[in-house]
Parts: sequence; structure tokens; C-alpha cells
Amino acid sequence: QVQLVESGGGLVQPGESLRLSCAASGIFFSFATVGWYRQAPGKERELVAIIRTSSTIDYLDSVKGRFTISKNNAKNTVYLQMDSLKPEDTAVYYCYVMRGSRYWGQGTQVTVSS
Repeated sequence: QVQLVESGGGLVQPGESLRLSCAASGIFFSFATVGWYRQAPGKERELVAIIRTSSTIDYLDSVKGRFTISKNNAKNTVYLQMDSLKPEDTAVYYCYVMRGSRYWGQGTQVTVSS
């Protein structure tokens, strides 16, 4: 059974940083596509950052240069370093893993507000 456990969300002020983590069990990251999505109130879920099995990385245009996705295959963990946060980054962030099937974390709230 695949489980994804996210951590690291919270309330920060504009310009500050957060680091999200997603630890997986029951699946090996080495052969999976991993990433982060987010969903703000009243909006559709959108892709924030992704590492494909080819090791290529893509980012949502609005987070390029501010967010960095990485993963540790040995720990089966994917990270999202978020710097220079803006109020429009406020959303529930979801970890995503695809290897054959698609799996989602439970979501972690990120709120950017002064």
C-alpha cells in the first residue's frame, strides 16, 4: 500500500521561505515521476513542480526562480523549497507520485499573509 506523508506547511509572511517534504512508503522513487500540485480556494488544482523519470524538471511559470524541487531516492522523499513567497502562493499543496498508478498526499496548507 502506497502512503505519502507531507509536512512543512504553515503561515509565513511575504518574502519568507518554507520547505515542504513528502515521505513515501510502498513505492520506489527511483522509477517514478514525483511532484507537487497546489489548489487555492475556488481554483483548480495546478502543477507547481515535477521531476519526471527522465530527470527533467518543470515548474509553473509563476514559481520559476523562487521554488526548487528535489528528491532523495534513498529516503523516498521529495522536497519543495519555496523562497520569496507571495500571497498568491497561498494554497493547499499536494505531493504527487506516478508509477503506473497515481498517488496523492493528504495535502498541507501554505498561507502567505502579512
